[in-house]
Amino acid sequence: MAGVALKLSAPLRFVKLRSLSRFSSVPSLRFHTAGSPTMGATVEQFEQAKNKMSTLKNDPGNEAKLKIYALFKQASQGPCNTPKPGMLDFVGKVKWDAWNSLGSISQDEARQQYCDFIGSLVAAEGGTSASLAAEPAGGGATYETLLVTTEDKITTIKLNHPAKKNAITTEMYNDIIAALDQAAKDDSVITVITGAGDFYCSGNDLSNFTKIPEGGLQEMAQKGGDLLRSYVKAYIDFPKPLVAVVNGPAVGISVTVMGLFDLVYATDRATFHTPFSQLGQSAEGCSSYTFPKIMGTAKASEMLLFNKKLSAEQACELGLVSEVFPDSSFQTEVWSRLKKYAQLPPNSLALSKQLIRSVEKQRLHDVNDAEVERLMERWMSDECLQAVMSFFQNKAKL
Repeated sequence: MAGVALKLSAPLRFVKLRSLSRFSSVPSLRFHTAGSPTMGATVEQFEQAKNKMSTLKNDPGNEAKLKIYALFKQASQGPCNTPKPGMLDFVGKVKWDAWNSLGSISQDEARQQYCDFIGSLVAAEGGTSASLAAEPAGGGATYETLLVTTEDKITTIKLNHPAKKNAITTEMYNDIIAALDQAAKDDSVITVITGAGDFYCSGNDLSNFTKIPEGGLQEMAQKGGDLLRSYVKAYIDFPKPLVAVVNGPAVGISVTVMGLFDLVYATDRATFHTPFSQLGQSAEGCSSYTFPKIMGTAKASEMLLFNKKLSAEQACELGLVSEVFPDSSFQTEVWSRLKKYAQLPPNSLALSKQLIRSVEKQRLHDVNDAEVERLMERWMSDECLQAVMSFFQNKAKL
């Protein structure tokens, strides 16, 4: 069947499927099979994504092309409503299976997944997915690394680096700090942080360690420490209810700051991993204080010292996660609940959070300072540098 033409849709190019036998069914295609009716991409963003699709220089591969086709059909026409092609219509059957596998997700959510996926393909080729970003409601700053929107009294900060599993670059750290400051001052009632694509966040982008300034390791450590201190401080001082919507695996700094959130909702396919000693580093995000308080010293040590990875269910049992939802209904259930929370009196929520958090706020700032000082020492150590070098060497082998 090599060389059979597959026409994805009118706005897309003709592409060819090879080795169709490997796509006799499509269980390997990963889609989010339910979504929020309120947080999807706009029609304008969808059109921008279609235009971006035509700029791709490289063939993204059969599986990616089927995913693009299915999301386009779902976004344009809704759930699959055509009869299944006959057994001899190999191309039609594969395309039908891909579209049908999306089930009943909304057109809004399909548009959002389409935009996210095209953005990740563009970014993988060295381009930028920034042009697919949503405009912030009511005006305001736009960000190269984030999608920041306000809708239904909810400000959503979406990490938008899916090609690298939302690893946090220096630029993204600064963008998140600015976005949290913006959200603290806007008219929203609650603020949500989530990730684009299949990952919530893969932690610190270790390529940050390869950018040694003229001042050498000491200058790098000082700048990194100052940035990390400001980043964690933004969470400690955030005045409104802060919710993590963990849509996939979470690693490193994205996990350690979860003790500073007011709610953490996770899909059942999420995992939580803090591999600090493996990389010759130490805990941050106030986790050296919040984790033992939340889950007890022994369990916190398993994570922070011995790199234990938790499933969503385990993290919930230990108190790090508020509630776990089936991945198939995660987006729908979570956003429906958050919309209801956003209707609560805003001053009451903010003042109640202040009562809960104010007692320990200074303690958290002190812990943040201590953790940053220790990390700056670690970053300049031979042990840490060797561990990071080993990471890149192993990655290169893979």
